[in-house]
Amino acid sequence: MSMKNLFVTLIVIFTLAIMPSCQGKSQVKKNNVQLKKEKVMSVIHLTKKDFLEKVANYETNPNEWKYLGDKPCVIDFYATWCGPCKMMSPIMAKLAEEYKGQIYVYEIDTEQEQELAGLFGIQSIPTFLFVPMNGKPQMAQGAMPESSMKDSIQKILLQK
Repeated sequence: MSMKNLFVTLIVIFTLAIMPSCQGKSQVKKNNVQLKKEKVMSVIHLTKKDFLEKVANYETNPNEWKYLGDKPCVIDFYATWCGPCKMMSPIMAKLAEEYKGQIYVYEIDTEQEQELAGLFGIQSIPTFLFVPMNGKPQMAQGAMPESSMKDSIQKILLQK
């Protein structure tokens, strides 16, 4: 076997030997990204269409609040450029996981959904709308500690 053939054979063997490990690392990285997305996805982004279907259809019931959900919810009105909103984002994701199956945690981008922001008179962000199964929603403005969010969820939404 010539030196050139030996060199090519070694390159092929080396390549075949490391390819599975490279694919494995790529797959692990891909799985980690998927896990991060799944955690973030526990907070549900709402558009106007989603809001009308899942929360309240103010177009068919303009004079009466009628919650359409099967669990209480908290809605985070935010904007992507807002510093306090960015601080609240991981807290909301954590709470969505913690209260999974008990409440919905929604978010509405006020820049994209200006009609919804206007409907609720959102003038500062973040603003949180706590929607119990029965009764009127309650609003809170400004970033707050996780403990305060938990207290509000317990008292307003879960009524404990």
